[in-house]
Amino acid sequence: MGKQKSSAQSDPAGGESKVVPIPSAARELSMQQLVHRMLEFLGEDPEREGLVRTPARVESSLRWLTRGYGESVDELVRGAVFEEEHESMVLVRDIEIYSMCEHHMLPFFGKAHVAYLPNGRIIGLSKIPRIVDVYARRLQVQERLTDQVADALMRVLRPHGVGVVIEAYHLCMMMRGVEKQNSKTVTSALRGNFLDGTTRDEFLRLAHGGNWLE
Repeated sequence: MGKQKSSAQSDPAGGESKVVPIPSAARELSMQQLVHRMLEFLGEDPEREGLVRTPARVESSLRWLTRGYGESVDELVRGAVFEEEHESMVLVRDIEIYSMCEHHMLPFFGKAHVAYLPNGRIIGLSKIPRIVDVYARRLQVQERLTDQVADALMRVLRPHGVGVVIEAYHLCMMMRGVEKQNSKTVTSALRGNFLDGTTRDEFLRLAHGGNWLE
């Protein structure tokens, strides 16, 4: 009996890759072939005009939507961290996010508000939304996504603290299951000085200064 093959996936925390075994049955089919079979299981005809190119489109779409597995925060921020004695809070708010619920592979979308207290170093502002995307473009749960963004900034910047709030709508709650159209999920992750009441209150006041979802 041959050895089971495996593939490497990026650690969600941004560290070294971990090895994930690939079931033998899955190795025998390409992604497009799997989508073709799925369409058959749904009772469709994968060869009809409207579906004949669907397997290729689905593969392209999923690879784009989960491209974060192939991205590294360390590579992303290289050359974009600068020595600077700024001591006040830096906040980038209303960062659009699009991710995929790992339980149903349905989208969730919303906005992230990310802040940090510099400790002699700052980061290029555009890198903060890019860090969010590294983790959002994976199969996710919102709770973990929030923690990963906070922990990544703590690791690459070593600031006095980090605060992250994400507000999102989940299609797995809207178009199936409980079908609640107006429910949004809010998660937060606070690190370092953001656990202090005064800093936390300032951050949350600035982060929720606009009601974009209403």
